[in-house]
Amino acid sequence: MASQQTRPARGMRDLLPEDVRRREYVIGIVARVYERYGFEPLETPALENIETLTGKYGEEGNKLIFKVLRRGEHESAGETDLALRYDLTVPLARVVAEYRGKLPKFFKRYQIQPVWRADRPARGRFREFFQCDVDAIGSRSPIVETELCAAVSDVLVALGFRDFTIRLNHRRVLSGLLQAAGVDAALQGPALVAVDKLDKIGKDGVQAELIGRGVDSAAASRVLETFHGAVSIAHARELVAAIPDAVAGVDELDRILTLSAATSAAEYVRFDPSLARGLSYYTGAIMEVAVPDLAGSLGGGGRYDGLIGMFLGEDVPACGFSLGLERILVVMAERNMFPAEVQQASADVLVAVFDDQTVPEALKLAAELRAQGVRVEVYPEPDKLGKQMKYAAAKTIPFAAILGGDELARGEVTIKNLQTGAQESIARASVAAVIRRTANREPRAASRGSD
Repeated sequence: MASQQTRPARGMRDLLPEDVRRREYVIGIVARVYERYGFEPLETPALENIETLTGKYGEEGNKLIFKVLRRGEHESAGETDLALRYDLTVPLARVVAEYRGKLPKFFKRYQIQPVWRADRPARGRFREFFQCDVDAIGSRSPIVETELCAAVSDVLVALGFRDFTIRLNHRRVLSGLLQAAGVDAALQGPALVAVDKLDKIGKDGVQAELIGRGVDSAAASRVLETFHGAVSIAHARELVAAIPDAVAGVDELDRILTLSAATSAAEYVRFDPSLARGLSYYTGAIMEVAVPDLAGSLGGGGRYDGLIGMFLGEDVPACGFSLGLERILVVMAERNMFPAEVQQASADVLVAVFDDQTVPEALKLAAELRAQGVRVEVYPEPDKLGKQMKYAAAKTIPFAAILGGDELARGEVTIKNLQTGAQESIARASVAAVIRRTANREPRAASRGSD
């Protein structure tokens, strides 16, 4: 009889212990940095009402929403009433509208949860993935964008990145540049969707898509000349000089860049006229993180002053940034950026078990060490010592604690370093300190993400 398929669904993944350790390491750093900037945690349900999500992401995004069929007696109708959340921004907008009276004037939140998209899987792109969002609600000040860029910079630097760029643009500047290139207002939305694919399908691919979306070939060529070239913010100002709304957008970008010079983001923020970001809810500045060895971005965001108003009936200023946890993990793994303690096994020491008579003392030793902050695994059954050492080495557990009859009689424990092969018998009360000192570890705090 044939066995059942054991692979996860396409675009989904099982997370093995090493994957989870890496993920928790990154999440811990992200949360700590965001909390230093005054952001508070928020969580929302995986499922949203279908009407909450549809119409918020543009034509491309709507196609990628995972919809849920009605259940029970309504199942045969083939209708949908729920959907898995596509991102964390629209659920945030719903939360702000729902709890507006209970939230502070300036609501700053971070949220680290999975989202789902019916997308084509690729390197660093999955159908289920985590986003690390940080958003500020209630202010139109460019200080908001500046602080978001600084917070994101601090996260990436803390993770070990040094070669990233935070690309910065503005939807009104984009609109002005398209208008100056001769793209009709009615075609600007579709044109932005095409321009947003520059780093994925290249210049020729974008030109073909622009023409396919109705932009005439001459205008398409001018668009590519503008967005594929090295246009400075001063040149952008010249190109949109006759379009007041776009000039105002340039002024906002100029202010963000000036303010960023006083922050940790100073060396990373750059104006990039080719940055489009296809989501339709953006209204102002937009940002995206790029690294040299990844097609696509490590994250992005922008200002979306009109989105909450779709739920509340009045516009509420809002701006946010989303880091893609999966892509960060892919790049960090390829670059070998994780510290040794994240790569190693979940235990610092294996307590060996000689025979049934020594089991109580082995368990007692394990409890003593755990109480002092040491991570301990007890071998689950009596076995040859060589097999127990081989098991520990295979799991990259650095030490083994051997507690036989002789050690018990002396009040000592034999500690074997499984990397060097050296071993020594030491007083039982000193075992935890020796292991921590040799492994260069302090006692672990109980909460997730603690140092």
